[in-house]
Amino acid sequence: MNHSLLLCCLVFLWPTESCRTLCQAASKNKAKVSAKPHDVCDGVCVENSHCSQPCSPNTLGNMGFLCRQKKWHKITDTCRTLTLLSLFEENLSSVSTFSENVNINKYPQKSETITDLLMQKCPKDLSCILANIQHSPRIPGNIAVIVQLLHNISTAVITDVDEAKMQSYSIMANHILNSKSISNWTFIPEKNSSCVLLHSVNSFARKLLVHKHAIDISDVFIHTIGTTVSGENSGKNLTFSMRVNDTNTEVAGRVLISRDELRKLPSASQVVSIAFPTLGALLEASLLGKVTVNGLVLSVILPKELKRILLTFEKISKLEESRTQCVGWHSVESRWDQQACQMIQENFQQAVCKCRPSKLFTSFSILMSPHSLKSPILIYITYIGLGISICSLILCLSIEALVWDRVTKTEISYLRHLCIANVAATLLMADVWFIVASFLSGPMTHHDGCVAATFFVHFFYLSVFFWMLAKALLILYGILIVFHTLPKSVLVASLFSVGYGCPLVIAVITVAATEPGKGYLRPEACWLNWDTTKALLAFVVPALTIVVVNLITVTVVIVKTRRATIGSSMFQEVRAIVRISKNIAILTPLLGLTWGFGIAIVINDRSLAFHILFSLLNAFQGFFILVFGTILDPKIREALKNRVNSAKWISRISEQNLSSEYSCHPTKGPS
Repeated sequence: MNHSLLLCCLVFLWPTESCRTLCQAASKNKAKVSAKPHDVCDGVCVENSHCSQPCSPNTLGNMGFLCRQKKWHKITDTCRTLTLLSLFEENLSSVSTFSENVNINKYPQKSETITDLLMQKCPKDLSCILANIQHSPRIPGNIAVIVQLLHNISTAVITDVDEAKMQSYSIMANHILNSKSISNWTFIPEKNSSCVLLHSVNSFARKLLVHKHAIDISDVFIHTIGTTVSGENSGKNLTFSMRVNDTNTEVAGRVLISRDELRKLPSASQVVSIAFPTLGALLEASLLGKVTVNGLVLSVILPKELKRILLTFEKISKLEESRTQCVGWHSVESRWDQQACQMIQENFQQAVCKCRPSKLFTSFSILMSPHSLKSPILIYITYIGLGISICSLILCLSIEALVWDRVTKTEISYLRHLCIANVAATLLMADVWFIVASFLSGPMTHHDGCVAATFFVHFFYLSVFFWMLAKALLILYGILIVFHTLPKSVLVASLFSVGYGCPLVIAVITVAATEPGKGYLRPEACWLNWDTTKALLAFVVPALTIVVVNLITVTVVIVKTRRATIGSSMFQEVRAIVRISKNIAILTPLLGLTWGFGIAIVINDRSLAFHILFSLLNAFQGFFILVFGTILDPKIREALKNRVNSAKWISRISEQNLSSEYSCHPTKGPS
């Protein structure tokens, strides 16, 4: 049956039995359409070009394709068999002329024709369309139609949602939450469809009325429990166990309301909780990086007096090396928020979270970040190295203070030691704040203190790198610019602007841009966030850029040193090699080249050897600066020797003065 006849039936509403028969036959034919449309594009594939193809016969909608690497890839699919005709096969005379014009790409506040007709035909239990929905193929267009229908039902004026309505609503949601339909969600043009579905189910469940008897509506992919609680209860425990895929393996989730919380209730109230085993996979589109939902999604609707609950999530993937985060779904911003929950306890099987339900946060789950390497060896190396580094930096600054007047007589030596002293000072402060931040990290993190510690760690470590950059630029200035010199005051001002000004600007912009949205910190540590806001890039990008610049500087120094020995004797060649090796050894820690091993960790972050090497080279950086930047400097050693000799000479002079004073004034005996 062609579309013109369908349009004729809908517009003119012929009251003849033949028209009804034809329309019903068309509806049955549409229901039998294959769920697999012809995914073929007839256009010429030009890189990044788009193509649109109609769906298979008797199926509404179209498919969109994008050309990548000389192949067409489907990116959108609105093919659907569900229409008002296929949902309501009876009483066609009550269908409005606009019944076919169902907008599947938008979620308006007003109920559309399907919802109005649903409320007219079966207002008691909403069951009159269940059979047609359950028999419909789970293609992207049908999923979008059902999502819109559920959204419109949740926003309709319904105040008395009973168990029957909730049962019908769950059946419709269960159909599109089937694990076999997850891949089709990616082709829906409206990318927030999964967010709309979660919000719609939660909104409809808020209207559910629970009387004396508890409500337990269990489907394969959605499970709803409603019960009453009061201050007299010793606590409330709601337990779910559901399959997350086609296997028989089940994953558990538990909602626990403590006795102390229940005592806050002035009277008996109701609690509704909903578990979703597959919805987490649909919401992963809002996540960044390699983060996945690793448990049931639990929605909890509580009385306003209850502020704290404990949620236990059994892990879907039980990898011991993965990192787990407790999160809540931000209903306004449509994202997982780490500030809604705190981790209380965790092992490789489950995680226990303390969460704060509110109007913004109704749904909760756990996220898994794979490839998180934890080793006690790394912890020992880090803290032992930091302790030695802090002591070395204090000794380095003390030596610089003792010999400052003797080693800074020329302009170039003054600027050189100014850079070394500031590198040591900023690295010392960074290490101290790193230790402070480590004590503030953990499940019971003090947020404001953690923000302050992270800011200072970020600022001082950036200052270390920018002072290393300043020293590298000073070396290039001395090598490349021979005949043009700048005043000493201008050079000093430039060094301080680079060393402290640039890091301050970067650190302030980072915290100002990410902290208002609670995306500045990691959930498990006082350090820059990576999973959601990528705030860590504000440290990684400047640091690695400076490492590259400093590596170029070392290369220039090597080339200059090597060029001066061309044509020399073998003995001079050997001396040049020794001098080059010495320059590399001195410049490597002073210019932060050891941080370049961080690239190896980015490439292979599961290698323990790379992590140990990186920790050894950088945790002991203060010790390396003391050795190569101070102790091995012959001028500093000479100045220290003169200082010691001067101290001995002054001590000897003092002793002589005391002895001469004693001889000039002998003690008088009795007369």
